Amino acid sequence: MEKNVTDFLPLSPASLHILIALAGDDRHGYGIMQEVAEQSDGQYVLGPGTLYDNLQKLLDARLVEEAPAPKGETDSRRRYYRLTAFGRRVLTAEISRLESAIRAAKGRLRSPKAGRI
Repeated sequence: MEKNVTDFLPLSPASLHILIALAGDDRHGYGIMQEVAEQSDGQYVLGPGTLYDNLQKLLDARLVEEAPAPKGETDSRRRYYRLTAFGRRVLTAEISRLESAIRAAKGRLRSPKAGRI
């Protein structure tokens, strides 16, 4: 039985940022933490506990999988991760959901009644 993308929505902030970090490239744990900090302009920082707890959940859900280390990698302790095709579909659905919420919020804020109590 195929999993339904919407069963995973909404994503937690940590899961969302991890999936975005992996959308462009395979990364090891520390690389994911750096990418998340960079993509959020330092507003969202993942600690190791949060990262690896969420990575395990994403691995169990098959949104992420271990990837082979790139050529030239010298540290055998590093584990690399990548987004699965299903993980990419879940991320795409979450982005669409968030875009809809933002459009609705902007519409309400532009409404003439927005400033009244």
